[in-house]
Amino acid sequence: MQKLYDGIQVDLGDVTLGGVDDSGVGWHIADLEGWYGPQTRTDIAPREADHGAWMGPVYLGERPITLTGVVHAPDRTTLEIALEQLLAACSLTDTDLTVWESTPKRCTVRRSGTPVIKRIGATAASYSLLVTAEDPRRYELNWQSSTTALPSTTGGLILPATMPWTIDATSVSGQIAATNTGSIASRPLFTIAGPVQQPQVSVLYADGTVRALAYADTLNTGDVLTIDTDAHSVMLGTASRRRYLSGQWPEIPPNESVTIAFTAAAYDASALLTAQWRSAWL
Repeated sequence: MQKLYDGIQVDLGDVTLGGVDDSGVGWHIADLEGWYGPQTRTDIAPREADHGAWMGPVYLGERPITLTGVVHAPDRTTLEIALEQLLAACSLTDTDLTVWESTPKRCTVRRSGTPVIKRIGATAASYSLLVTAEDPRRYELNWQSSTTALPSTTGGLILPATMPWTIDATSVSGQIAATNTGSIASRPLFTIAGPVQQPQVSVLYADGTVRALAYADTLNTGDVLTIDTDAHSVMLGTASRRRYLSGQWPEIPPNESVTIAFTAAAYDASALLTAQWRSAWL
């Protein structure tokens, strides 16, 4: 991209909207309808013989986003190539949509409507693209990740002498600190590498509450268990192990930090827990 325009910049797959590329194509974006507000769903029942209504819980639905703008090119052939690039970026499969705000955010979208392209003379065309994110959250660009072994303390010794000699112990807390700086709860991804017997992952909240996930089976050397708290899936390779998991699915509340603790029925120095998470916004 040779030059970025003033205003919003958006990446749809490998096409950057909001600037001029190396071929001299100007990718103007005029609107990003839906980016700032996903659909919502709830049940509303009128109060009988009274004013108002009873309202149930409110949930976010999918996030449809309409990108509109104009493409300018130095010649007709370059315009046609650019339009084909744009249509390919509006993909039928999962595609990253990144909006370069002061805190860049990203969601995963697919084409969900007919692209509307209107030619404006020989070297320009307007576009309107409808894509939809099935997950309504907008995320920070990169996953945060941290790994811990099971809690342990090794070493440590005080030798009797006129002046005591102290050899410090080495401690592993078995804990990970995770922070969500966004405006809606984020759901972490846990990976447990064996060998480990009946591992448990607990999330400790600032108010003192705990949500724990306990796995009732043993992981052998080389086994890797993936727990997706958003999809509510538990996978050992390509095989589901959901039946062995019990407990409450944890979330990281908005603008809060939590402590993730790793425990097991028996200690093994090779057992590892990796937690991954992203800040999320409404």
